[in-house]
Amino acid sequence: MLPRVDLPEVILEVMSWEPSLAEAFTAVSGGRSRLEDLPISIAACLAAHSMNVGYRPIAKNGVPALERSRLSHVFQNYFRPETLAPANVPLVARQAGLGLAQAWGGGMVAAVDGMRFIVPVPAAFARPNRKFFGSKRGMTWLNAINDRGIGRGAKVVSGTVRDSLHMVDVIFGLDGGELPEIVVTDTGSYSDVVFGLLELLGISYRPALADLPDQKGWRINADAGYGALNTFARGKIDLRKVRRNWEDILRVVASIYTGTVRAYDVVTMLQRDGHPTALGEAIAAYGRIFKSLHILAYIDVDETYRRDIKHIRNLQEGRHSLARKICHGKKGELYHRYQRGLENQLGVLGLVLNCGVLWNTVYLDAAVQQLRAQGYPLREEDMARLSPFVSKHLGVHGAYSFALPDLPPGAIRELRDPNAADDDEDEDDKTYRGVPSGQLLKTVLTGTARRCRLPRA
Repeated sequence: MLPRVDLPEVILEVMSWEPSLAEAFTAVSGGRSRLEDLPISIAACLAAHSMNVGYRPIAKNGVPALERSRLSHVFQNYFRPETLAPANVPLVARQAGLGLAQAWGGGMVAAVDGMRFIVPVPAAFARPNRKFFGSKRGMTWLNAINDRGIGRGAKVVSGTVRDSLHMVDVIFGLDGGELPEIVVTDTGSYSDVVFGLLELLGISYRPALADLPDQKGWRINADAGYGALNTFARGKIDLRKVRRNWEDILRVVASIYTGTVRAYDVVTMLQRDGHPTALGEAIAAYGRIFKSLHILAYIDVDETYRRDIKHIRNLQEGRHSLARKICHGKKGELYHRYQRGLENQLGVLGLVLNCGVLWNTVYLDAAVQQLRAQGYPLREEDMARLSPFVSKHLGVHGAYSFALPDLPPGAIRELRDPNAADDDEDEDDKTYRGVPSGQLLKTVLTGTARRCRLPRA
C-alpha cells in the first residue's frame, strides 16, 4: 500500500513535517543569516552523501539551491557531528508518538552492532581485516537503534579493534532521549568487563553469545552442588577481589556516567599487555555474576527472553540492509582519508535512514488505520511484526527530483490499492516518472486508495 517514491522526496517530505530538522543545521561561523532555499540544499547534500553518488547526479545548473558550488559550500559549513546529532532528535520523538511505533516497542531497548565499510584509499581509520574486507582495508560504523527501529547514535571505529571497546560510549552518546534499560549486542561487542560496567550503570546487558553450549558459568561457592549444571558452573568468582576494589569501581562507574571520561579510555586502562589489571579483573568478576544469570535465563526461563533478543538483532540487520541499498554509489566503498570525513558521511547516512524509517512508519500507520476503517481484521501480533525497513517502494537510482507534491497541510500521499497488480514495471510506476514537478502525485490506481491525514505525533 505504500506509494512509490524516490529517496530525495522522502527527505523533503520528512523535512516538511519536522522543520526543526533543517533548523538544526547551523553555519560553522555561528552566523544567524540563512541562505535562500537552504532546506533544498540540505536535502540535496543528504541525498548525495547518503547514496554515495557525489554531487554530479544531484546538482542542477540554473537552480541556485542545487548548484554544485552551493552544495559544496553548504556541506562544508553546515554538516558536522554537532549539527547531525540534533537533527535526529525530532525524528526519534516524532516516530515515538505514532501508534504503530508504540506497538513495536517502548523505545527502552537498544541494539548495538557494527556495519563494515571498505575504504580503498589511505585513511587513518582504515585497517586490514581479511574476514570483513578481503585484501583491502576498512572501518566499522558502530551504531545503535531502539526497538522501534530508529537510530539513536553511532561511532566510527577502526576496522580491527573489538566493538566492545567502544560499545558503552555509543550507548552514552545517544541522540536525545533517555538511556535504554536493556542493551542487546552480538558476540563482537561482548566482554566480561562490559557486562560488569553496564550492570553497575543500571543497564541490563543481554548479548547474543556464540557457541552457547561451550560457555562457562561462574559460581561463588566452590562446594555448592548444581546437579546437571555442575559442568557449566565450572568458573569460580572470588568476591574478595570485588570487595578490595569496590570504591575504585564506583569511582570509575561514576566517571563514565557523568561523562568525565570515555568508556573506551576506561576499558583500555583496565588492561595491560592484553591482560586485565587488578581493577579490571574485579569489574570482570562482578560482570560474570550477571553473565551467568543471563545464560541461565536464555536457556531456561522464558521463550520471550530469547525471542526479544533475536527480534531486535533482526531489526538491526534490516537497518543495515536498507543502508546498503541507499549507500550504493561507488560499490558502497568510502573514499575519505580523514576521520571527520567518515564521521560526516556516515552521520548523514544515519540521519537519512531515520528519515526513511519515520516516513515508512507514518505511511504504514496510515495504511493500518485505513484497513481498520474498512473493517479488515488486524491482529496486534501481526502489526508488531511489520518492518520499518521495507524498501521495495523506495527509488535510489535514476534522475533525482527535489520538488514536493502539492499536498494540503497535514496530508500525505495517496496509498496504493493492495488488490491491484504489484509489478515493478507496471503503468503507475511509469506515470510517476512523467509527473511534472510541483503537481500532486496522484496514483493511477483506483478503488479504496484515498488521501490520508497525517497522524499527529
